[in-house]
Amino acid sequence: MLNTIIYLFVAVPVLAIFPLFLAILLNQKIRGITIYKILIYLPVVVSIVVASIAFKWLYADQGILNYLVNMLNLHSIGWLTDPKWSLYSVIIVTIWKGIGYYMMIYLAALMSVPQELYEACDIDGANFLTKHLNITIPHIMPTIALVVTISSISAMKVFAEIYVMTKGGPLNSSKTIVYYIYERAFENLDLGFASAMAVVLLIIVMAFSLINILCFERNKYQL
Repeated sequence: MLNTIIYLFVAVPVLAIFPLFLAILLNQKIRGITIYKILIYLPVVVSIVVASIAFKWLYADQGILNYLVNMLNLHSIGWLTDPKWSLYSVIIVTIWKGIGYYMMIYLAALMSVPQELYEACDIDGANFLTKHLNITIPHIMPTIALVVTISSISAMKVFAEIYVMTKGGPLNSSKTIVYYIYERAFENLDLGFASAMAVVLLIIVMAFSLINILCFERNKYQL
């Protein structure tokens, strides 16, 4: 349960904020903007299993990442074999896969923001940060709520990355709720307990969805 909470509070803020920043940048008139969009979205079309295997190679003791670490005269890091690093190494894969997807959602939302408001801000001398804090964020708040909700659900039900890269190890340091349910159901054949845990997970997911509605769209639904 703790690993799932860590997964949630590390992955979701990054997937909610960083893609928004990229979407705002890519919404400007930049030469070759389509190429940048394709490159950022490319990880989304890669199979999660293929991505997990590729990152597992990168994280290997003799992999590229440790080669770069050794070039800095530092000791090799057990990205997937050290309990301190394993969960965060898997989280990086989830973030890498999700950034392009959520960026495209934000880009679609940014198209609905009236350009006249930005022009008025430019006339008033507002800077880049002020303009987007006062115009962009309020206008796309429902989309932000959607992204936070989807990314929260994805973080709580993460499985493929864990199964391919660590199988919940080492020392259960990367075992999440869904992987625990899988382990109890298909390895220990404890189907009753696994079913109960699945119901608990459903309740948790529903609770997080309601919390997101309360936080982001309370006025809309008059809650």
